[in-house]
Amino acid sequence: MEERLKSYIATMEKLAESWEKENGTMMDEQEKNRQMEDLLIQIGFFQHERLVHLIVTVTFALLTMLAILGVMLEPQPALFILILLLVVLLVPYIRHYYILENGVQKLYKYYDKLMKL
Repeated sequence: MEERLKSYIATMEKLAESWEKENGTMMDEQEKNRQMEDLLIQIGFFQHERLVHLIVTVTFALLTMLAILGVMLEPQPALFILILLLVVLLVPYIRHYYILENGVQKLYKYYDKLMKL
C-alpha cells in the first residue's frame, strides 16, 4: 500500500503542476468533477487503510505496555523476549502508519487545490 500511495501522490503532483500552468484558463467542469471524484475515492481507500493500521498499531502498543508492566511485577525471561518481539513489530507499524497519515494529508491538500480551481 505504501508504494501505491507514493505512486498516487506522484501522479497528483504532476496534475497539480499542470493545474498551476493552466493558471489563467478554467479547467473543464466535467474534468474537474471527474478528478475530484477519483481523488475522493482514493482518499477513502487510504483512510480505510490508515484506520486499520491505527487499530493494529495501538493494539501492539498496548500489548507492549502490558508486557512491560508484567516485567515490572514479575521479571521473567519469556516476558523480556515478548517485549523484544513486540517492539520489533511495533516500530515498522508506527513507520507505516506515519507514511499513511502524511500521505492522506497531502491528498487533502490536492483536493483543496482542486476545489479552488
